[in-house]
Amino acid sequence: MPAEIRIRPARDDDVPAVARITADAYSVYVERIGTPPAPMLADHAVLVAAGEVWVAEDGGAITGVLVVRDAGRALLLESVAVAPVSQGRGIGRALIRWAEQLAADRGLDRVELYTNALMTGNLALYPRLGYEVAGRRHEDGYDRVFFRKAVSSAR
Repeated sequence: MPAEIRIRPARDDDVPAVARITADAYSVYVERIGTPPAPMLADHAVLVAAGEVWVAEDGGAITGVLVVRDAGRALLLESVAVAPVSQGRGIGRALIRWAEQLAADRGLDRVELYTNALMTGNLALYPRLGYEVAGRRHEDGYDRVFFRKAVSSAR
């Protein structure tokens, strides 16, 4: 993780920044997909209140957003978003590693995630991070590719 980045649970007062960063990060896919990606439509206030959102801070400014939730023996990584001006600094990868450590700390077996089939950069990235394709299907109006990665429990 970049030395200046701190990851913490999101608070209610972070909701506007969480929504803005998510919209900014995913808006580049609207034309390609033909509709807003699912993370842009999420109710961020509800997710924050449920304790499912983590933020990356750099110098007190929120630069990245991670949305996760427990799903049986897995941690479901719902969304990773990095402010466009902060992309390319390793923040997204740091958030993904954070999710993997969180899953291990919770005694879960794996991290699961999905991406839109048209987000080709993600289709290349996740295998480089050790994720394997677990399936493809049409769900909630989107063509999705599902990935998973086993984690070692800290317990």
